[in-house]
Amino acid sequence: MKKFTILSLLLTIILLTASSDLYAGSSRDYISIVGSSTVYPFATVVAEQFGKTTKFKTPKVESTGSGGGLKLFCAGVGVEHPDITNASRRIKSSEVEKCAKNGIADIIEAKVGYDGIVVANSKSAPLMNVSRKELFLALAKEVPGDNEGELIPNPYKTWKDVNSSLPDQKIEVLGPPPTSGTRDAFAELALEGGCKKFPWIKAMKKKDKKKYKAICHAVREDGAYIEAGENDVLIVKKLEANTNAFGVFGFSFLDQNSDKIKGSLVDGIEPTFENIADGKYPVSRPLYFYVKKAHVGMIPGIKEYLREFTSEKAWGSEGYLLDKGLIPMPEEERKSFNKSVNGLESLSM
Repeated sequence: MKKFTILSLLLTIILLTASSDLYAGSSRDYISIVGSSTVYPFATVVAEQFGKTTKFKTPKVESTGSGGGLKLFCAGVGVEHPDITNASRRIKSSEVEKCAKNGIADIIEAKVGYDGIVVANSKSAPLMNVSRKELFLALAKEVPGDNEGELIPNPYKTWKDVNSSLPDQKIEVLGPPPTSGTRDAFAELALEGGCKKFPWIKAMKKKDKKKYKAICHAVREDGAYIEAGENDVLIVKKLEANTNAFGVFGFSFLDQNSDKIKGSLVDGIEPTFENIADGKYPVSRPLYFYVKKAHVGMIPGIKEYLREFTSEKAWGSEGYLLDKGLIPMPEEERKSFNKSVNGLESLSM
């Protein structure tokens, strides 16, 4: 009888321990955020402020790239999946569909502000003035040949080969990988912006959009463009070491490292806060984050985090995110997103 009692007691302890472990594994008391390396510094500052000024734990923010973040975000509902993903481009309809297939029916979209994509080099190097057409010719996988309609593998080795007025130095550009929203936006705004300067390629957009995009967005793979991952800090170090190289990243990062690097003029326009804010700088884009509505109430603090990020003291015209390089939305746009985000309105594409 005694042995049976001891055995029963041991069995009860084992079951209680197992159920306790199971319960611990099925809950999370902090917000999990993934996504864009460009939005990362803004989300990190908001997370730190949120952690200091509320009863909630500081959210965990990871830099995975926009595409990588959305892949993790759309994988499913539950504590093992992130609650929020940052993006330096708008979510694609295919990603919304993927989310829906995995049980994520309601997504809240928050537009954060604006950012410019810069082509920067070392502070000690000469200032570059390059057009979008020249950027396309320097970095595209294939470029127009001598005859209309002809495409040839990119033959240009130096910037001078592209345009005799540009420096006689090797084309060497360090930039983000295809999973990055910065890469997507650079391809769309800079490369495609230059690609459509050729009338016969521009005309192709209406006839064969898929081929048009393939020509305009494909980046050369012969070493002129070097994928440097999502690590912008590493790119800056490489630019300091090699004054002939250029790097592609968001204006906010240029702003934070203005003692080491400087932004090239694109189509004669300098990448400044003012030029991006009023739309003069041609390579600029909106920034976003997306929230899993099903996790609101399940993970503590999501509503309060949204309130902090969309407050005037954070993203407003004199908010603390300006110090990190964020270009704020106009007041009416901020009010609109503040209302939809805090009202937990679902995204409609």
